[in-house]
Amino acid sequence: MPWDTEPPRPEPVTASPPLREAFLRGAKGLCPACGQGKLFQGYLRLVDECSHCHTELGRIRADDAPPYFTILIVGHVLVPFVFMAERAWHPPMWVHMAIWPALFGGLSALLLRPIKGMTVAWMMRLGLTGTEQGEQTAVMPPRRTPRDV
Repeated sequence: MPWDTEPPRPEPVTASPPLREAFLRGAKGLCPACGQGKLFQGYLRLVDECSHCHTELGRIRADDAPPYFTILIVGHVLVPFVFMAERAWHPPMWVHMAIWPALFGGLSALLLRPIKGMTVAWMMRLGLTGTEQGEQTAVMPPRRTPRDV
C-alpha cells in the first residue's frame, strides 16, 4: 500500500442550493455551492476553487454583468434623491458636483462585490461554469516588424 501524504479531497457538491440561498451566500462572499469556503481572493478576483468543497470558481466569467447591475441599482436608488434635492433646495451646480459623484462612487464600490457574488451564484445555477467551450488557450497574434509593412 503506497504512502499518501495528501488528505483525501471531498467530492464537489452536486446538488444546487435554492436560488435565494445561493444568492445570499454569494452576497456574503461565500461559495455559492457549499456556503463554507471563500468566493473572493482580494476585492473582485474569484478564488480558483472553493477551499471546502473544491468547486471550480476561478473559470466563471461574470465580465460586465456585475458593473451593469450595480450601476442600474445605484442609479435607481440615488437619482430620485438628486431630483428631490434639486426641486426642494435648488443648490448651485458645484454642490451637486461635490456630493453626488462621491455618493454614486461610494455606493457602487460597496455594492459591486456582493452583486458580483450573486451574479456568480446565478451563473453557477444556470450551469455557466466557464467550461462550456472546452479548454481555452490564448493565441497571440504574430509579431509585426517594420519589414512586414
